Amino acid sequence: MTDLRLSVDGPVARVVLDRPEVRNAQTPAMWAELADFGAALPAEVRVVVVSGEGQSFSAGLDRRLIMGENDLGQEPLLSLGAKPADELDPLIAHFQAGFSWLRKPEIISIAAVQGHAVGAGFQLALACDLRVVTPDARFSMREPALGLVPDLGGTKPLVELIGYARALEICATTRWVEADEAKELGLANIVVPADELAATVKDLTDALLTPLPGAIRETKALLLGAADRSYDDQLKAERAAQARRLKELIAAFG
Repeated sequence: MTDLRLSVDGPVARVVLDRPEVRNAQTPAMWAELADFGAALPAEVRVVVVSGEGQSFSAGLDRRLIMGENDLGQEPLLSLGAKPADELDPLIAHFQAGFSWLRKPEIISIAAVQGHAVGAGFQLALACDLRVVTPDARFSMREPALGLVPDLGGTKPLVELIGYARALEICATTRWVEADEAKELGLANIVVPADELAATVKDLTDALLTPLPGAIRETKALLLGAADRSYDDQLKAERAAQARRLKELIAAFG
């Protein structure tokens, strides 16, 4: 396919949405390709950078796929509702797999966001661990305006980042969240000028590659599970993680 540029260079993998003529609108075929890329990622990859070609990160699902015939050769989204549950559930799960691998403890993922990040584009940015954005970045969870729900894994990280009430307000109103507000809310880690986006992402990537990979893997796993554990259970998880690290360090340097 030509809708995605996927590459691996040592410890860094890159995902570039490459449909600038439609603001990098997404298709289920792209989600399937993303899922396959994530599943086949080499073990040495530690950082994944996700970006969009051109002026926008992603305008979300290609509108031609919402209903009726299209020239993309793909099934319209609304026609999926006619499928029995035992067919629809695994199909949506496969779509979600194109996003969920970005949260694996083995990697840290960075979304480089400029321009529109709408619907599936917003959820792709949320699937990443970190978000570096430009001043023109605009986020919107547009699915409810189409009578749908966000189903690509974006609801959990959104609530984790900004809390239930604000997440509900943003989703239910489908309003725009501009870059400055995104930074204030914690959706964006940093806002940088467009001409500094690539350099900032590279600096962040280099910094993330400095610590030992096992330590980062265990730390990310601890943080991902922290909200679902009691304090005592988190302490227990920390002890277990540290014991594993000490054994690994002894094996490596002992």
